[in-house]
This record gives sequence, C-alpha cells and structure tokens, in this order.
Amino acid sequence: MREAHEFDEGTVFRSLFAAYPDALLLVDLQGIIRLANPAALALLGYERDQLLGLCVDVLVPDAIRPRHAAYRDAYADHPRARPMGTQMDLVAKRRDGREVMVEIALSPLQDHGLPYIVAAIRNVTEYPRVKQALQRARYAEHLARFGRLAVDASESEKLLAEVPAVAADALHVEMAELRLLEPDGLSVRVAAAIGPDSAQRIGQRLPIEAGSALEIVLTEGRAAVAGDSDGHGETRFQLTPSDREAGVVCKLLVPLADRGRTVGVLAVRSRSRYTFGEDELNFLQSLSSMLATVLQRASSEDALNHAQRLESVGQLTGGIAHDFNNLLTVISGNLQILRDVPACTSDPLVQPLVDAAIRATQRGAELTAKLLAFSRRQVLQPTAVDLGVLLRSLTGMLRRTLDQRIAIELDVAVGLLCAADPMQLESALLNIALNARDAMPKGGTLRFTCQLAEKMPPELEASEATREGFIAIAISDTGEGMPEAVRERAFEPFFTTKESGRGTGLGLSTVYGFARQSRGAATLESAPGRGTTVTLYLPRAVIDDVRADAQDAQPATNIPKGLKVLLVEDDPEVVDVVRQFLTSLGLEAMPCTDGQQALQVLEHHPVDLLLTDVFLGPGLRGTEVAARARRRHPGLPILLMSGYSRELLDDRNEWEVLTKPYTRADLERAIGRALKQTL
Repeated sequence: MREAHEFDEGTVFRSLFAAYPDALLLVDLQGIIRLANPAALALLGYERDQLLGLCVDVLVPDAIRPRHAAYRDAYADHPRARPMGTQMDLVAKRRDGREVMVEIALSPLQDHGLPYIVAAIRNVTEYPRVKQALQRARYAEHLARFGRLAVDASESEKLLAEVPAVAADALHVEMAELRLLEPDGLSVRVAAAIGPDSAQRIGQRLPIEAGSALEIVLTEGRAAVAGDSDGHGETRFQLTPSDREAGVVCKLLVPLADRGRTVGVLAVRSRSRYTFGEDELNFLQSLSSMLATVLQRASSEDALNHAQRLESVGQLTGGIAHDFNNLLTVISGNLQILRDVPACTSDPLVQPLVDAAIRATQRGAELTAKLLAFSRRQVLQPTAVDLGVLLRSLTGMLRRTLDQRIAIELDVAVGLLCAADPMQLESALLNIALNARDAMPKGGTLRFTCQLAEKMPPELEASEATREGFIAIAISDTGEGMPEAVRERAFEPFFTTKESGRGTGLGLSTVYGFARQSRGAATLESAPGRGTTVTLYLPRAVIDDVRADAQDAQPATNIPKGLKVLLVEDDPEVVDVVRQFLTSLGLEAMPCTDGQQALQVLEHHPVDLLLTDVFLGPGLRGTEVAARARRRHPGLPILLMSGYSRELLDDRNEWEVLTKPYTRADLERAIGRALKQTL
C-alpha cells in the first residue's frame, strides 16, 4: 500500500482531466470519443453516456462534415501537436443543434505509446473582441432600422411608441420609457413605454425629485446612471421608489433635446445588474438624437408654411448626419480592423458576422445619404452614372419596402451611362416611385424603362448640352391617373392633391428642378384610369468622363511611407479608428482635438498633410483651420472629412473632401488626390 503522501500519477492525471476548465476529449485514431471531462459535456450539451462512443464528426456542422472526415483521416496518418490559437477558429455543433465558436488544440499521445489524441476545446464567444463586434453590429442595425422608420413614418406618434421597443430590444433590458417634460417644468409624462407595467405607466406624470438622476438629465442635459451599474457618469444616483417597486436594479437616462433645449428623457431600466458602457451610451444618445430630429420635423410641419417645411427636412438630415455618420465611422472602422485580425480572417463564422455588420453600417450610410439628398442641401456633382446598376439597386430596395401588392418591373438597356448627380437622381426616382405607390392603394404594377431617347421634348430639341444625346428613364404606374387640370399643374411647386399632412407638393417639382439643373427635362403623361408615366431626360455621359472617373477611383499607389499627418478630430473614437487606418498605410498620425491646438502644432512641427473634420464643435471649424494653415504653409496638402455636406457649400474651396463613413481604401485614395493637388 502506498503511503498517503506518495505521488499517485494516475489519480493526479484523472483529477486534472476532470477539473480542467477547457473542454477535453480523448479520441482514438478512428475518431471515436473515449473520454470527456465535465467541461466538454457542459459545452456540447451531452450527458456522459450520450457522448462516449460517438464519432467526433457529430460535433461538426453538417455543411462541413464531409471535409472534416477527410481532414480527420489525414491527421490520423500524420498526427502532430496543434497548440490553441495558432489555427483558424472553428464552430462546434451542440446536441441541441446550436453552434458555438471555438478554438481547438490537438495533442497526439502516440509518442507516449497510446493510440489516442487529446482535443482541447475552448469557447471563444465570450472573447471581448468578438462580443464587442457583435454588440456594435446589433446597435448599428437597430439604428438603421429606426432610421428607415423615421424616413417612412407619416405620424410622429407611431415613432414615439417604437422608440422604447427599439431601445429595450437592442440593449436586452426589460423596460424602457420615453418621458416628456410637462409645460410646468415640475414633472414628466410617460409618453411611451415597454415592459411588464407599461400599460399602467403610459400617461402617468412623474414628479422631478430634487437631486435625482431625472433632474440632472433635464437640467444639465447629460446622461445619468442610477442603481447598481458600472456605467458612465461621475455621480451615481439612487433609484426612485417606483423603480424599486418594479424590481429595477439599475437604469440609464439620456436627454431628448429640441433645438438645444432638453424636452424629455429616454430611459432604459433593468431588473438585473447591467454595465452601461460607452457603446450603450452612444447607442441610446444616437437613438434619442434621431428621435429628436423627427419630433422637430413634426412640430415644424404644424407651424410653418410649405417653404419652411422643406427647411425642417434639412434640419432633420443635418441633425442626424453628423452624429450618425461619426457613429458609423467608428463602427465601420473598428469592424474593418477586426476583420483583419488573424484569428478572424479565416474563421468560417466570425468573418461572415463581421461582413454582415459592415453591410449594416453601409446601409446606415446609405440612409443618411438619402436624407441629405431629400433636403436639397447638396450641390449637384455630376458624374458618369451606370443606370443599370442604379436602377437594379433602387428597384431591389423598393421591392423590400413598398406594398407587396405592387409588382415592380425593370427594363434597362445594357451599357447606358448618363451625366448626373447619382444621389440626386436616385432621390428623384424615389420621389416618383412613392407618388406612384400612393396612386395604387390597392396594388398594381410599377415599371421602370431606360433607353436612348429617340424623341425629345420641345425644350431639348435645340439643346447642345451634349454631343452624345439623351437617355430617357420612364417610370409608369397602373394607378388612378390624373385629370387634365391636375396633370397640367403637377410640376408646380406646392401643388398637391393629397390630404393635409400627407404631402408638401414639392416631390414632382423637385424632380423637375433636378432634371432641368442637370441640363435635361422631365415630362408627365396621365389620364384617369390609365395610370401615369413620368419620364426623365438626362444627358448621356461622355466616354472620356467615364474613363476619368474610373481612373480616379483606382487606389492610390504613390503615397510615400512615413508621412506625418496632422489629424484634427474632436471624437476620440473616430480618432482611434483613423489613426489605425493611417498606421496601416505606413503614415504617422499626430492627433489634435480642436482647431486651435492643431494650429499650434503646425507652428512647431513639420507636417506633410492636414486631415481635419469640418465640424469640430466649439471653436474653429475645420475649414477655418485649413484656410489658416494654407496661408502659413502654402504648399501644405489638405484633406477635409465630413458627415454632413451642407456645411461645405460656402467655404470648401478647392480642398479634397472625404465623406463619413469611409473605408480604409477611401481614405487612401483621398490622401493620394490631396497630395496630387499640391504637386
């Protein structure tokens, strides 16, 4: 008998196998599972007697199981150690069919005389980098979804009711509320809510208690956290009695502002301990900002005339564009960086998730671009537009968003290119399509036809706008049609047959104005019971312009390594993203948070390029920084960044402009163009 203090290898190794925190499987050379530790059973969802004796192939997703069997056979012929984390991440299939991202290390025991392989399996779904990427992608998708609702909604009350649901769903909390400040300034009214007691809460008036989180948000216009959370806010606040009665453990409140004045709060409440971090705060503030702009639009439409209503749309787009595009820049940039991390590059699950998240940010950017186009706050920037690509994209979007009873048809000739501002053209076509939708309340057919114009409207017959001729884009519906009196006035500004509150009468007039500004024309044919056809005539693109555009779109290849870039940006998260982009391009970033600091750096340090955001908060704007820098250093290349194009109209000069959000390749091309301008 061994002494109690003697070392028993068998007992020690069995204990280690059972106590090891990662999942461990002992597999023979035929792939049969012979032993499994408790961690493996928990990770894979099996009981011991269910798992032992099975082939490891059952743990592989069905789609890649045949390839795995071949890989396993090859490995058995030439077994070798494969440490954790040096190969691509994998996916394990649990007994219940769910899949989990894992890392796997293999340790053959043949050198020790045992015909087995030890597989160590680690769950990586809790890794911070993966969790953060998925979390930010979810927030971006919810913001984009709410943005689409904001664009399409005709009644602000419906949007008010949606906001708590969007916030609660994105943050995975049980309760959320929108509280609006009452006229007396002493209480708030619960305008919308979601949660177990939401029916009783909606309409309630809550007093603003002195020293409470609610008071701080309303009086100081900053976010506040109450209860048990590791979130933001220098001061922690106590929960109210009603919170405690509802079982709330912590909550986050952000202000809802209207033209610089706090008019309410958006609050999320959780019945479990919750960490309200930077991402959660940014998401809720962006959601509140988007809602605020919608409410501003609604109030403006009630108080202003038709011309002022158009201006309110401009305010809406401007309010959303800067903050939303900054947010998208951070999300998109970090996802691009994450996509290049070696552990994610070849992963069969993480890579598609990251790509899906990047596509979500692109949809958000497209949404913001459409809002800017609606406001008519952009200068037309004609370029060669591939009408086939544009119309296929537009009709695809319309199929997803219009009434499913409306059939959409497309007939476009191959290789048609027109000279027009693509964003404004898409906006004009969308305006026509929405008018057609309204004319077909019971469904019908919406048809897009695009071909070379054989017959020109009178105003273009003597036109010398282009030697290449014109392209006709016709949009036809099978709706109710227009009587002659209506058809003759359809392009007049502010003329509408829609009921009050449903239209401004500016849709077709802006279409006509866009066509004329693009050196083309617009015509309308309609009759009662025969539907309507609106035709846009746009100049055909000159082939030399197409080649110039294509050449300009090529990636820059002549950016010298080691250039010093003075980066001026007031959003620290945007700074982090752009700095990593610049570093990956072999450039040295010198970040500044405001224009005055940037000018001081220019006085004492040599700089090869000035890269500045246009909107820098209080103090100097980016265009002012650029102008002063150019006066002091005439040969200094300058590149502007902006999430809102309207601010560039008056003072952009000749400087290159990069629109947020952008990719690393977009930044590289823009830097190349900025450097080329000063040669």
